[in-house]
Amino acid sequence: MTTTHFGQSIQQLVGGIRRRATRSLALSLVVAGTIALPARAAAQPSGPLYVPPPGAIASKQIPALREVGVDQKLDAPIPMDLVFTDEHNREVKIGDFFGKRPVVLALVYYECPMLCTMVLNGLVGSVEALSFDPGKEYEVVVVSFDPGETPALAKQKKDLYLKRFGRPQTEGGWHFLTGREAEIKTLADAVGFRYAYDEAIDQYAHPAAITIATAEGRVSRYLFGIEFAPRDLRLALIEATDGKIGTAVDQMLLYCYHYDPETGKYGLVVMNLIRLGGVLTVLALGASIFVSLRRERREHSAVEKTATGIR
Repeated sequence: MTTTHFGQSIQQLVGGIRRRATRSLALSLVVAGTIALPARAAAQPSGPLYVPPPGAIASKQIPALREVGVDQKLDAPIPMDLVFTDEHNREVKIGDFFGKRPVVLALVYYECPMLCTMVLNGLVGSVEALSFDPGKEYEVVVVSFDPGETPALAKQKKDLYLKRFGRPQTEGGWHFLTGREAEIKTLADAVGFRYAYDEAIDQYAHPAAITIATAEGRVSRYLFGIEFAPRDLRLALIEATDGKIGTAVDQMLLYCYHYDPETGKYGLVVMNLIRLGGVLTVLALGASIFVSLRRERREHSAVEKTATGIR
């Protein structure tokens, strides 16, 4: 092999190596690009393939609930001649439970799957904490606003809650009533209790509240919710009797606590509390001065008796 042929062979070998390296580099770049594309695509934000239409706004009220609520009618009269049926299947007038004592009135329906039971549980839990007894200081009247319910259901409810209450001597102070739609509507309207029947679910929509009425049959206070603070119920009953029940401490609490119709609760009145504190301070100061003066007089009298030799 001549030098010329050897040089040509070397050049052909080098050229082949370069061509293979170039093809390998190009193939590597294609593969790398293919692998990188999904990664870049995954990193890119993309819009949803389908955007569902917006639903009903959260603030939009359910149609049945538009008719539900409590219109506070403080001092409004309750019709005394409305006729109902009690748990013993006897015909009674709502006025039969007024005249002597204030009344705690609860409008519920006995087959309610949830809320009414919670209201009655809250009411019984509250009266359990009171020293007052139904039938002695006040009456409890529970009225079903479902005209399809029967006295038998009312009796079952009364037995259940009377057993839980644990004071069998108060049975005469608990009354569970049923009635016709016309009388129920009239009573509910009188106390401002608005409810509605929902045919779709075969249930009633209604607020959670109880009404305290005076012995004369006028609306005195409303308590809202499913739990009623024993203090609030006690003060409401005392106010409904113009202070004829309760103690001097209760009267003092009425001075310090003020009923808020918006919340259906009693809130502490700071100014009244300050005034009461001022009065108590003056009384305490006066008592202290009186005791000091009396002590000084005794000491002065003892000194005079010693000086004159009188014992």
